[in-house]
Amino acid sequence: MLSGLSCATIERSGSSSQDELVITRKYVGNFINYSNPSSSLVGPHVLLIKTSQDSVYGYIPVCTRKCKFEPGEKLYIRRGYQPNGRSGYWVYQIENEKVNRISYRLDDHEYGLNR
Repeated sequence: MLSGLSCATIERSGSSSQDELVITRKYVGNFINYSNPSSSLVGPHVLLIKTSQDSVYGYIPVCTRKCKFEPGEKLYIRRGYQPNGRSGYWVYQIENEKVNRISYRLDDHEYGLNR
């Protein structure tokens, strides 16, 4: 079942001219609540988002002072590639699916989100 996924094609560098399918957005559950942990544990402006799939993803750390998600909203992790000269890096953010989309950058992608 592919519901909750967004895909994009990217062109691979090198001699091959084949495109590669990349998942850029993944459903991570419905928003339940958030907590504001001690800043000494995770940083001064980090909140921990809890979703209905917390048994899979745990709390998701985001860089923000306030959370504007509403209980029950479907949340997705989106990743985007940021080129930086000859190389680049992936940027992860959590977002809802409203017309006026709310999104927050993830604090660190080492929390099981690279699945």
